[in-house]
Amino acid sequence: MPSPDELLSHAAQARRENRISDAYRDAEEAVKLCRQAGTRVGLIRALKMLGQIQRDQERPEDATKCYFEAAAMCREEADPLRLAHTVRHLADLYRDTGRLELAEGCYEEAISIYRSDTRTAPLDFANALRGFAVLKDVAGARENARPLWEEARSLYVTVGVLEGVAECNARLKA
Repeated sequence: MPSPDELLSHAAQARRENRISDAYRDAEEAVKLCRQAGTRVGLIRALKMLGQIQRDQERPEDATKCYFEAAAMCREEADPLRLAHTVRHLADLYRDTGRLELAEGCYEEAISIYRSDTRTAPLDFANALRGFAVLKDVAGARENARPLWEEARSLYVTVGVLEGVAECNARLKA
């Protein structure tokens, strides 16, 4: 019987190879095993993987449940960067399903955590800023989106993510 870590590794590989049903099966089994073993950090990882696969399958409600549960556990674990990353994904799901107020609160929380933690990875921070800027654009608050796009662009330049830089430039020109 594979361990939860092995199952998550298999799920990630299957996802990269677009074998979504295999990825789903392995991630779901990892969640089950982590629940049985009581491994909270493993369960957080497994829930996030399962949530991402559900998002790939265009099942946003199921994905939201996984990320919401993972975020609640991150709060209990007092792991701010894991919480920020999880909450940012939750925000993306809320935004994509039209729950803009919930998304806004999640983006604000993630960005606040990233700004206050010196260990923040620039790419994670850039992705949170980008998501919040998209939300502001969708909500018609373009004047509030502009500084977010500018800051995200700066971070994408720092880490060399050219696609992110190009998107920010295009959004700033629009």
